[in-house]
Amino acid sequence: MSTLERNSTTALHTPLAGFRWTRDAIAQIYHTSLLELVSRANAVHREHHQPGEIQVCVLLSVKTGGCPEDCGYCPQAARYHTNVSAQKLMEDESILHAARAARDSGATRFCMGAAWREVKDGPQFDHMLKMVKAIKNEGGLEVCCTLGMLTESQASRLKEAGLDAYNHNLDTSPEYYGEVIGTRTYQDRLKTLARVREAGISVCCGGIVGMGETDEDRIGLLESLANLPQPPESVPINALVAVEGTPLEDQPPVPIWDMVRMIATARILFPQSLVRLSAGRVGMSETDQALCFLAGANSIFSGEKLLTTANPGEDRDAHLFATLGLRPMHARGD
Repeated sequence: MSTLERNSTTALHTPLAGFRWTRDAIAQIYHTSLLELVSRANAVHREHHQPGEIQVCVLLSVKTGGCPEDCGYCPQAARYHTNVSAQKLMEDESILHAARAARDSGATRFCMGAAWREVKDGPQFDHMLKMVKAIKNEGGLEVCCTLGMLTESQASRLKEAGLDAYNHNLDTSPEYYGEVIGTRTYQDRLKTLARVREAGISVCCGGIVGMGETDEDRIGLLESLANLPQPPESVPINALVAVEGTPLEDQPPVPIWDMVRMIATARILFPQSLVRLSAGRVGMSETDQALCFLAGANSIFSGEKLLTTANPGEDRDAHLFATLGLRPMHARGD
């Protein structure tokens, strides 16, 4: 590992006054020759994590479709004509059944996603608080939510209910963001992240690769993530799943080398975080995924669906784990 990486890693997890990652410093890492980059990232990964352990998560869409946002990648936006139909918030027992099934399959984190611009106070938010408490009482699972923008009070109440983590992605660089989303600003996202952090909830925040962005935009996303007041505990790296009916339906598949480069750079920037190989795995071979794990990914979403898009099922993941000699990570705190 270079002196730059060693010093920067120390600064990230033993914060130094005024330390910030510069875009040039991140670009220097990102543009390292790929084999060297993977080698460095793997060394960082081995220093901070058990290399054979993967956090297995399950993401359930508890309220699907009908979203008023215009995120260009999302089939749940009401304004796009996709094969996703709006569905009301799921009932208690259906959510609890899914959480139990996730736990029994070996997952240690259960995330509930709702297609809202922002969660509203009232029956729906009360329902989510109830579900967080109920799943925590079941035991064996970390609980995560992604419900859109939050107020300070909502973040505090989710913490009181027992929520472990909140997902709220930045998606891309500040410069490219407006090309993808027009109904919510970058600053709106940063405010929600700040409220989650202030409430004492773990932050899950990453982005999407393959939306037409440049390498500079990918570096800009990593810069934004790296310069949050505290680094996210989970950093999901998603490959765009181009869905018919969305503005990004014609985007070509992301080359695996682009995913490997993003994951390796994220691993070096966030040595103690979970780097999640997220959306897009269904289109990756076992070899492709092995390269991502070698580069420092140590978290996946399991199950046949990732919100509304296809995802490898349990059988495929069991075969992948057996082939690579991987094992599910225990829930943090267990």
